[in-house]
Amino acid sequence: MKNNVCRIICSFITILLLLASCAKAQLLRVGVAGLNHDHVNNIMNQNKNGEVIIIGIAEADEQLVQKYKTRFHLPDSLFYKTVPEMLQHIKPDAVLAYNAIVDHMAVVEACAPRGISVMVEKPLATTVKDVEHMAALAKQYHIQLLTNYETTWYATNQQIYTMTHTAGNPVGNIQKMVVHDGHQGPVEIGCSPDFLKWLTDPVKNGGGAVMDFGCYGANLMTWLMDGQAPVAVTAVIRHVKPSVYPKVDDDATILVEYPTSVGQIEASWNWPFGIKDMEVFGKTGYLHALNGSVLQERTKNTYDSIPVKPYEYKDNIPYLAAVLRGQIHPVNDPSSLEINVIVVKILEAAKESARTGKRVVL
Repeated sequence: MKNNVCRIICSFITILLLLASCAKAQLLRVGVAGLNHDHVNNIMNQNKNGEVIIIGIAEADEQLVQKYKTRFHLPDSLFYKTVPEMLQHIKPDAVLAYNAIVDHMAVVEACAPRGISVMVEKPLATTVKDVEHMAALAKQYHIQLLTNYETTWYATNQQIYTMTHTAGNPVGNIQKMVVHDGHQGPVEIGCSPDFLKWLTDPVKNGGGAVMDFGCYGANLMTWLMDGQAPVAVTAVIRHVKPSVYPKVDDDATILVEYPTSVGQIEASWNWPFGIKDMEVFGKTGYLHALNGSVLQERTKNTYDSIPVKPYEYKDNIPYLAAVLRGQIHPVNDPSSLEINVIVVKILEAAKESARTGKRVVL
């Protein structure tokens, strides 16, 4: 009897070990391009928590290498100077870029010919010229080229999309969208010096708040409009704190026109606290996502908080895994290439409008 119990326990342990081994085998094995974006801490923690496996890191700055080696107890064998060098030694499922926006193109140029998909931190590129080149490479070599936004994983935003795109829509067709994204400023909230060095550079980031936070609204609106490009863009870009941000803007208001609706993007490094919310107005009411978990609906006679259904993907890693495994096909979603090409066109038009003081027709 005792021997039978021992055999059962051993069999149970063996099954658990096999299940754990299978689960680990299913984890994405990724390369990391760059360490000078503070969002890189997300992938480092995902690796630490067993949600993904980092098999290579490309970073030329030895100071950054030592910083992350020490902070996350990473072995020397993970590190390479450049993305091409890294890809000579490893074959990742995908490469995730955590470097300056202007450097995203070089990552795609290194990965695409090798058939390796790429996910970058928002926005996808600094110029339309760059984004069109990147899109052409992605299509030529049949890779996924995706963009990660925090607001994609907000269950409230996903619920607004579902509510406004299904029968029985409670607020009617979308007539106006207002998106606020911003905080006190990257210096004020304590972003790292390495991050600030390129985030406040007009070439490496493509601008200041207009790029850093304007991209959120452009992304959400293009998604809500099912990938439709706007008719025109008008923008006012301000320099409220030139002593803190001498080279780039720190506040932007962007008006995005569509044939049947209009969007207003508010992006700022000058707010009293962090805000990422979205309002969608229809003929009979409006929906307001205050953050990722609180959603309100208002009609003529009601003002209600709506229970929010959890979104299937909590962050970029399970989503990326589902895309690479063919479980979802990103055509019109916030991370998709098609949506993010339009995002860059909106941002470039906004900068041109602010420079000339004119409405820019797309």
